Amino acid sequence: MSQTAYRTHHATEVTKELIGSTVTLAGWVDRRRDHGGVAFIDLRDSTGLVQIVIYDEEVARPLRSEYVIQVEGEVRARPEGNENKHLATGAIEVVVDRLTVLSKADALPFQVSTALENESENRLPGEDVRLKYRYLDLRRPSMQRNLKLRSDMTRAARHALEDMDFTEVETPTFIKSTPEGARDFVVPARLVPGAWYALPQSPQLLKQLLMVGGVERYYQLARCYRDEDFRADRQPEFTQLDMEMSYVDQEDVMAMAEKVIAAIWKTQGIDVTLPLPRITWHDAMDKYGSDKPDLRFGNPLIELTDYFRDTPFRVFQSPYVGAVLFKGGAATPRRQFDAWQDWAKQRGAKGLAYVVFGENGELKGPVAKNLSPQERSGLKAAVGADEGDAVFFAAGSRESSQLLLGSVRVELARRAGLLHDDDFAFTWVVDFPLFKRTDDPDDDDVAVGHSSWTSMHHPFTMPSRDWMDRFDKDPEHAMSDSYDIVCNGEEMGGGSVRIHRDDIQDRVLNVLGIGPAEAQEKFGFLLEAFKYGAPPHAGIALGWDRTVSILAGASTIRDVIAFPKAGGGRDPLTGAPAPISDEQRAETGVDFDPDGDDA
Repeated sequence: MSQTAYRTHHATEVTKELIGSTVTLAGWVDRRRDHGGVAFIDLRDSTGLVQIVIYDEEVARPLRSEYVIQVEGEVRARPEGNENKHLATGAIEVVVDRLTVLSKADALPFQVSTALENESENRLPGEDVRLKYRYLDLRRPSMQRNLKLRSDMTRAARHALEDMDFTEVETPTFIKSTPEGARDFVVPARLVPGAWYALPQSPQLLKQLLMVGGVERYYQLARCYRDEDFRADRQPEFTQLDMEMSYVDQEDVMAMAEKVIAAIWKTQGIDVTLPLPRITWHDAMDKYGSDKPDLRFGNPLIELTDYFRDTPFRVFQSPYVGAVLFKGGAATPRRQFDAWQDWAKQRGAKGLAYVVFGENGELKGPVAKNLSPQERSGLKAAVGADEGDAVFFAAGSRESSQLLLGSVRVELARRAGLLHDDDFAFTWVVDFPLFKRTDDPDDDDVAVGHSSWTSMHHPFTMPSRDWMDRFDKDPEHAMSDSYDIVCNGEEMGGGSVRIHRDDIQDRVLNVLGIGPAEAQEKFGFLLEAFKYGAPPHAGIALGWDRTVSILAGASTIRDVIAFPKAGGGRDPLTGAPAPISDEQRAETGVDFDPDGDDA
């Protein structure tokens, strides 16, 4: 029972056991139906709906959607045949003896009724409108469920980590700018004119310092900030479940994270079978064209580089040729194949080659006429196709071709209805490269120094044991002790064994083009700490918004965040970011000139 100043029960607590009892309820008017002098109102609170019955027209007449009311009345069984099996309270109703309007509601910019949300004809407004009136949007049952789910997941994660002797530690929000892959948000320090704080992209260096400080098992639901160009489903501020452990290796961290994940999914009654499967980064790229493969379905990529080694077709005279099977694709109209070309071009490709396997072994499509007779006759067997299938090709550099085919693979599955939100296909992706090339200084994953190499994860990732002595001699092929956890084609989180030796850290920084002076300036405090006995340590962080959205089956992470930002980091609700006054600007010292006359 939930007795407070305004209610004796929540809506869904009013069940058949209370028939004949008097209850007091409070909530919003969800929907009203008038039947000849009798008004039936669905009263909504955070738990759900209960039907109330008002026989006094004078009392019922003023009530409108989203009025906040308090009612007192007797619980009775609904008349036979009027039960609502879709409601937890569908067997009863409350006959109102007293009603108080606690607050009125103006005409709504959009309807939030539970009934409307469940009707197929309901059309929500655009996201900007929803975010401008987010307090109304949050009343919708689906949003209430998502926030409750997020809370349940947080509680489960905390309990699981506390059972494994972890200590929750908060780290600062105002730190020094350090290179972690993206641009920092910076804040002027009023008391130190010309100096700036940075908001943390992650607690990476601070949690490593906690390991040096003897906090052997740390966790935190950490707020992180990255000033990135807008991309769908990214937020400038986000949350991660951050975990770090001393005296452990990769296996220990992965086993710990699996227990946390199992506990999280258990909150929704879902048992996760442990241990989770694993795939190497190279195999993930070769088979699925993605370092976050969706394993809810099969249809792996097919490499045909050797098959077309002596091809007369110039396009296939490439370092890599691959394909993905389109089951039943021969029935696709030409205009849809043309639409696939546009789809591929939107992803930066020149197009998407294809052939169709027709009846009696006939090979059709733009590519078919360019192949040799031997290639034509053996292609169906090479790709495992049947008559009536089609196949898409990509040729060029290995990585770009695999990424395109990986996207095609997922899009084919989406169009075939194979991607079900209530299926959860987990995998660990392991054995990542230590470095990757970077040629674009404006890329979000910018090189942290002046080098053609950047970190695949971050500059504090330990090289794998086999590469410890030679990673800086062959950075292109060097491997790392790092790992990502993936579910349904989404990266839930990632981690690595950390560098705890200053000599290894110096060598990694040298590959990244960061010399001793620059390293000292950027994160000398970490390098200094390593001189005083740093234990071996490793960790992982789960992107909390992403993890919640996967379990909730939400189409965007904005649906599992109470007050998210819209495109470009805008907040339609509060109007942020917004200009500040001249007085504020002067007070912050943002325009401080160290060489000015008043410096």
